[in-house]
Amino acid sequence: MSQVCQVTGASPAFGNRVSHSHRRTRRRFDVNVQRKRYWVPRLQRHVTLRVSARGIKTIDRRGIDAVVADLQRRGERF
Repeated sequence: MSQVCQVTGASPAFGNRVSHSHRRTRRRFDVNVQRKRYWVPRLQRHVTLRVSARGIKTIDRRGIDAVVADLQRRGERF
């Protein structure tokens, strides 16, 4: 499963793991992506999205209808 949020577009970031002796090795900061199922009244069906924690808050704030309309405009599959 892709680690990209469908709502916010958040993807993994990369940086350095720094040891006590200050040696640096590469590491990856993963996004908290979850599969969530929402009922969309405008479409009269359930939609399953891959969303991050911030994406869930965005859906709570804007509403699922507005978010799904944006996803359809972008051509996202759900």
